Amino acid sequence: QVQLAESGGGLVQTGGSLRLSCVASGRALSTFYMAWFRQAPGKEREFVAGISRGAFSTSYADSMKGRFTITRDNNKNTVTLQMSALTPEDTALYYCAASERSGITPTLKTQYTYWGQGTQVTVSS
Repeated sequence: QVQLAESGGGLVQTGGSLRLSCVASGRALSTFYMAWFRQAPGKEREFVAGISRGAFSTSYADSMKGRFTITRDNNKNTVTLQMSALTPEDTALYYCAASERSGITPTLKTQYTYWGQGTQVTVSS
């Protein structure tokens, strides 16, 4: 088993930046493909970004490309999401997720076995 703990959420103004972190415990992070999802009130949980085990590839939702960057440090068992040019539409609860699958389709929620409890990001106008 692995436990995931997100942190770094908060309140920022439109155009601001925020850095989220996800720390894994109980299992080496290198075992998993990692991703970030988010869910706003009244909306479905949606894919934000994903990163392969060795960080050789990354994947982003179209609305995040050029604004968000996902990175990982397997030595620290940590995955981060650097967010910039934030807008109120980015307001959501952000979740960290881990998958043990190979040949993953990162945008599918069913690919992931482990989830964190989420960290809230609020962007004001």
